[in-house]
Formats: sequence, C-alpha cells, structure tokens
Amino acid sequence: MNRQILKIAIPSIVSNVTVPLLGLVDLWISGHIGSADCIGAIAVGGMIFNMLYWLCGFLRMGTGGFTSQAYGRGNVDEINYILQRSLRMAFGLAFAFILLQQPLLRFSLWMMKSSPDVSIMAGSYFRILIWGAPAMLGIYSLTGWFLGQQNARVPMIVAILQNVINILVSMLLTMCFDWKVEGIAFGTLVSQWLAFLMYIFFPCSNHRTISVLWRKISSQAVLPWGRFLSVNRDIFFRTLCLVAVQLFFTATGAAQSDTILAANALLLQFYILFSYVMDGFAYAGEAVGGKAYGAKDFEMFQNLTRHLFIWGIGLMLVFTIVYVMGGNELLQILTAQGEVIATAQKYLPYAVFIPLTGFAAFLYDGLYIGTTSSRLMLLAVFLAAASFFLLRFLLFPKFSNAGLWIAFLTFMFVRGGVQAICYHRIFRAKIK
Repeated sequence: MNRQILKIAIPSIVSNVTVPLLGLVDLWISGHIGSADCIGAIAVGGMIFNMLYWLCGFLRMGTGGFTSQAYGRGNVDEINYILQRSLRMAFGLAFAFILLQQPLLRFSLWMMKSSPDVSIMAGSYFRILIWGAPAMLGIYSLTGWFLGQQNARVPMIVAILQNVINILVSMLLTMCFDWKVEGIAFGTLVSQWLAFLMYIFFPCSNHRTISVLWRKISSQAVLPWGRFLSVNRDIFFRTLCLVAVQLFFTATGAAQSDTILAANALLLQFYILFSYVMDGFAYAGEAVGGKAYGAKDFEMFQNLTRHLFIWGIGLMLVFTIVYVMGGNELLQILTAQGEVIATAQKYLPYAVFIPLTGFAAFLYDGLYIGTTSSRLMLLAVFLAAASFFLLRFLLFPKFSNAGLWIAFLTFMFVRGGVQAICYHRIFRAKIK
C-alpha cells in the first residue's frame, strides 16, 4: 500500500511545488525589465487568474474522483466518457470567461484598488492571458483524468516542462524583443497551450489521449448529467467557502496595519509549504481510494486510510518540529524587514499549530473526492467557515490578531473533525 501511495504522492508534490513557480518566474522577469508598476501589474494580473482558476478546481477534483472509480471497476468506456464530458465543461467555462473578460477585468481591478498605471498594465496582461483559459481549464480536467488512472508521472512531467517553456519564452520576448508586460503574458500563454497539447498527445496505457476525444462511447458508459453536475457544484461551493475564509483573513490583517498584513502573509507561507506536501498524499487518497471504492474493495479502502494517516501523523510531527526549531530562521529567509519579522515572531506560536490542526482535513479531502462524497465535503467546510467567522467576530475585538489566528486554526481543526465524524458514521455504510 505504501508503494501505491508514494507512486502518486511524490510526483504530485513535485507538481504542486511547480505551481507557484509560474507566478514567481513572471515576477522575477518583471523585476529585471520594468518598474515597480510593472511588478505590481504582474502581481495583480496573476492574482486575478489564480482566483478564477482556483474556483474552477472542481474540474480536476470531480474528474479525478469519477475516473478513479471507473478505473476501479475496469470500465474503459466510462473513463473515456468522463474526460470528454469534463473537457466540454472546461471549454464552456473558458469561453464564458473570454466573452465576459471586460466585466471580469473591471470588477477585479475595482476589488484590487490598484493605481491607474498598474491597472493599465494589468489590463494588458489580462487581455492576453485570458486566451489561455481553455488550455488551463483543459489541463485541470486532464490532470484529474490521469490521476484517476493512478498516473501522477504525466502531470509531473508536463508541469516541469511548462515551467521551463514559460521561463525561456518569457525571457526571449522581454529581454530580446523588449515586450515588457506583454512579453511576460505571451510567454505564459505559450507555455499553457503547449502544456495542454503535451497532455493531449502524451502516450498513456498503450493509447494516446487524443484518440479518446473523438472515440464514440457506448451508451452504457454514460454518467448521468445530474450526478456529474451536482458533485462539481458542491466542490465549487466548497472552494467558495475556502476563498471567503482566506480573503477575510487577509482583509482583517490589512485593516490592522501594513505590518500585520505582511506578518500574516509570511506566517501563511508555513501553511502553504505544509499544504504542498499534504496535497500530494491527498491526491494519493483520491486516486487509490477512488479505485477501491469503484471496485467495492472496503478492506483496501480501510488499509489505505490507515496508511495515509500514518504518513500524515509522521509529516505533522516533522513539520511541527521544523517550525518550532527553525521558524525564526524561515522568517528571516522570507524577508529582511526587521519590523515585519518582529511582528511575525509574536504570532509564530500560532503558526506552529498549523500542521496539527490541518493535516487531517487534507487527507480526508482526498478520500472524500475519490468517493465523490462532495456533499459531505461541502458540509464540513461550511461548518468550519461558520466557526471561523463566529470566532473572528467574538475574539478579534478583544485579542486582535491573536484572535484572528485562533479563528483560523479552529477553522482547520473543525474541517477535519467534521470529516472524521462523517467518515466513521456515514462513510463505511456507504462504501460497503
């Protein structure tokens, strides 16, 4: 079982680490070829697309869950049909983004409240990169499809190559042709479409993905639209709850002072670093758990859960020890601003509890996605988000930023706790 878990987890961790590199590369290039406004424009434009694509994460999760179950049943027609349906939904959403690009851009810039110069350059960046939406959302569908078939190697290879292409093309256009923001946008756009084409033509299981797209599927493999849409709807609203908590956490920090905002942003890197690793094991739970669910192998599912939590507890202890012993050093690596470091150190004891309060939620997410138990996931996140907002309003007036951190840690703990209760009371009866 450990071999099956690590086969998915390790390549997925590598893929996860490459995700922020796309944005970091763009910021690095802009920092060497433009002004502060150029850097701000890339940051604003990148944030807009991160939010749009994060809300569409159900394409990867829903596709992965359904595919892994069909893989467990050995139903090749259904596996192929799921990809066809997921890509149709991905392209439909992408073309909606393209058609609505002007209102989306105006609303996003209004929310960001950036300066006029930054807004003009961010608009140029957005209008170019919006044409990558079909490729990016298609990549989400294809990533879930490959993971559902227990193949994390292809997504890892494509993610690495996408970063290399992005770096090379962006540097060529900006440093050799002086395209500035437009060159960075075109470089990212080219890398997105080439990554999508790599997925389509990548050999997998003695066939090429492209053949699946035009193959006629047996009517017996048809997945009801109602079930497909309901799962993706639940995952979308779950993501919306996560976005609301993150935005409100950031906004509450910003309302206190720029120093508190910066300190909280640094401490959230502890959460992000932990999530890159734990998400890899969540993907393993999704792929292997979905296969066991589809094959109705309850013993395998229990064995998977046990091994996942052994890994999860071990990683939780390792990260906690690292944060306790090296948290101050990590803060100094992230910034040289003494005032920000001093403020972050004041709240570092709260960040140390991130692994303990959050590890279970990551692992349960993978198991729930693999069995497409999306309604239970939504319930857990909704109750956790409600606890966050309740504690924020109760504790913040008296304890200020410390109260905010207590609310955030409670959010993660409640999310995992509700999932644990649902797993033991409902999950087992469902999977038998």
